[in-house]
Amino acid sequence: QVQLVESGGGLVQAGDSLRPSCAASCRTVSRYSVGWFRQAPGKEQEFVAAITWTGLTDYADSVKGRFTISISRDNAKNTVTLQMNSLKPEDTGVYYCAASLTTTGRRPGQYEYWGQGTQVTVSS
Repeated sequence: QVQLVESGGGLVQAGDSLRPSCAASCRTVSRYSVGWFRQAPGKEQEFVAAITWTGLTDYADSVKGRFTISISRDNAKNTVTLQMNSLKPEDTGVYYCAASLTTTGRRPGQYEYWGQGTQVTVSS
């Protein structure tokens, strides 16, 4: 089982940066992929970025060039960070990290474990 805890959201102005992180721990498995998703009020959850345990990355077109996902490892605990630059009001939402032991991708259903979410609000 993978446990995920997000932190680092907040309220910023358009053009600012934020760096939410996801602390991922698993006692039995060290190889899993992690994705970031977001959900704005009244909208469906959407894919933001993902990284495999080998370091391969994928980004939604809406964040490509502005967001960077990275992973750092410390024994059984990994930290996945989403560096968000040049933030726009449309980036506002609750950001969730999710982990999969078997696959990676852009669909929420591909991920078995989810964090509680962290709020990101970008004012214009």
